[in-house]
Amino acid sequence: MTTPADRAPIPYRPEGQVIFETPRLIGRHLVAGDADDMFAVYGDAGAMRWVGDGEPLDRDRCVRWIDVTHRNYESRGYGMTALIDRATRDMVGFCGLVHPNGQVEAELKYALRRACWGRGLATEGASGMLAYAASVLGLDHVVATAAPEHLVSHRVLVKAGLVRGAVRRNEDGSLTQLFAWHAAPRQNGD
Repeated sequence: MTTPADRAPIPYRPEGQVIFETPRLIGRHLVAGDADDMFAVYGDAGAMRWVGDGEPLDRDRCVRWIDVTHRNYESRGYGMTALIDRATRDMVGFCGLVHPNGQVEAELKYALRRACWGRGLATEGASGMLAYAASVLGLDHVVATAAPEHLVSHRVLVKAGLVRGAVRRNEDGSLTQLFAWHAAPRQNGD
């Protein structure tokens, strides 16, 4: 029988499959233990005014979202991911590719803890996710949406490489600013 003292030290590795890394972030698949961190981000009413219907999520809905994300990994090979600060190993937020309401096109989504806003982490996470989408998933087109008045999000998306498109009128009469990203053409042999 071996004891912990008999085993070689195990190097730190974040839970969940790491899918991309950037200079400051690790993007990894969600795990069940992420529910509290997800609630800290998506349960913040002030931050969620720009996301979805503008309502914060409760903890149970965060748990269900992780389950939905795991099904997306199985069916599509991708979904939402956790964004981890490489230096501190703290969870800073979430970023991923989803298909809301059965939408055909993959849509880039992200949300960060409010304490992490204004540091360029959303742009870095979005750029990392788009690079992963092109190089690993083989996606050549991704869309994103934002409220027309949420100019900070517009800047994040443009800096990450998306191009501003039309403004769409939704069924409820609200407006949504559309963005699109296209992967660079592949060279022969790539």
